[in-house]
Amino acid sequence: MDYTVSMFLNTLTPKFYVALGTSSLIAGLILIFEWWYFRKYGTSFIEQVSVSHLRPLLGGVDNNSSNNSNSSNGDSDSNRQSVSECKVWRNPLNLFRGAEYNRYTWVTGREPLTYYDMNLSAQDHQTFFTCDSDHLRPADAIMQKAWRERNPQARISAAHEALEINEIRSRVEVPLIASSTIWEIKLLPKCATAYILLAEEEATTIAEAEKLFKQALKAGDGCYRRSQQLQHHGSQYEAQHRRDTNVLVYIKRRLAMCARRLGRTREAVKMMRDLMKEFPLLSMFNIHENLLEALLELQAYADVQAVLAKYDDISLPKSATICYTAALLKARAVSDKFSPEAASRRGLSTAEMNAVEAIHRAVEFNPHVPKYLLEMKSLILPPEHILKRGDSEAIAYAFFHLAHWKRVEGALNLLHCTWEGTFRMIPYPLEKGHLFYPYPICTETADRELLPSFHEVSVYPKKELPFFILFTAGLCSFTAMLALLTHQFPELMGVFAKAFLSTLFAPLNFVMEKVESILPSSLWHQLTRI
Repeated sequence: MDYTVSMFLNTLTPKFYVALGTSSLIAGLILIFEWWYFRKYGTSFIEQVSVSHLRPLLGGVDNNSSNNSNSSNGDSDSNRQSVSECKVWRNPLNLFRGAEYNRYTWVTGREPLTYYDMNLSAQDHQTFFTCDSDHLRPADAIMQKAWRERNPQARISAAHEALEINEIRSRVEVPLIASSTIWEIKLLPKCATAYILLAEEEATTIAEAEKLFKQALKAGDGCYRRSQQLQHHGSQYEAQHRRDTNVLVYIKRRLAMCARRLGRTREAVKMMRDLMKEFPLLSMFNIHENLLEALLELQAYADVQAVLAKYDDISLPKSATICYTAALLKARAVSDKFSPEAASRRGLSTAEMNAVEAIHRAVEFNPHVPKYLLEMKSLILPPEHILKRGDSEAIAYAFFHLAHWKRVEGALNLLHCTWEGTFRMIPYPLEKGHLFYPYPICTETADRELLPSFHEVSVYPKKELPFFILFTAGLCSFTAMLALLTHQFPELMGVFAKAFLSTLFAPLNFVMEKVESILPSSLWHQLTRI
């Protein structure tokens, strides 16, 4: 056996070393591709191909019809829930492009908004601020095109053009009395959506934006009152009234946010309350989340609890603002005296248990928030759209609410001591939830589209490296090391190879010797000839 190994090693040609190096290179390329595919799509390419294409060929498809029939309803329900949870929502606390996002770009040279995020905003503006009859009014027709324009300067120019056209046509002579020579000057309403665009994108300060929104309010309120009187005259008038309602609500909400930014928090709270009373059915704007943030700034915790009692209902959609604000209020009752050492000795009191359960509930809904509140990850400017239960929602919440958590003594300490305990309560893998539906698997992909490239997206749950990546990494490393050592130390590697092969074939040699000793020599001779 030693002679065979020695002969094998002595007869190796340079082609062997070329093949060994080539195999190492190929394994390295496979490793790089697998790692890139895993980082981008969250799964192994080889594993995906094996499951999708090879498994059906090998008969791995389960044709159990009874199981399929029993689980079809459950699967459809979970799919519908997954689609609804992966829906992208307008950020109710989104910043102003000209006064805040653009100022960040001027200072840092970075773009805080992605193209996907801005494209969603353009679609929202077309949905809320346009209707089918806009072509009948020149200013609205211009704004209808402006909302589709990608270039910010072109949009701003179009808004100015709409106001200029409106100014030229604003004075129309009409007779006071039919067949009379007495005339009056009738002022046509200005274009409210043009003022909105200028306030959002051209104004470089919040004070400038507020002035433009006040002009928009004057124009939008007049349009709303006129369309309200005509809304029952046909579908066209109804669509105009719906558009004018959206415009008016948007303007009033942004005015309240301007007041909040400028420090007039009580005025902002009053404006938000009045807006919610005037338009109680328009929940798509989530004005209650603006109200909660403003009330927390005033430290009006009783009013915050009253708002939560109305919106933290099982039949209403949840958000990080709802869940974490409820946790903050319960933590506030015990956090100033909370000590983990004392709690471990005497156990948790009822109030402390309620606070911990509220934190666990909030963390299960959005597990990305605690790292931002505890400043374990750096914050960036929140996007204009968020994905509920995703990293984008966590950034949007922590950006405005971190100060409120810091203001409550001991709240962050309680959060730090208890938030990781949530994951021991959630089944793994995440086929089930504890208090909510299972965590959706689509959040990472959507958040990468919503958040800028310089931000490291938080991923939950942490993906384990697939077997094929580990296998190719080991194969690449082993073959590369073997080729290098064989090239540098051929004699020493020959000794190691001889010893390795001798040890590897030792059990086989032992079995062969036993067989030779048991079988007759003539029979063994005949078998070897065969």
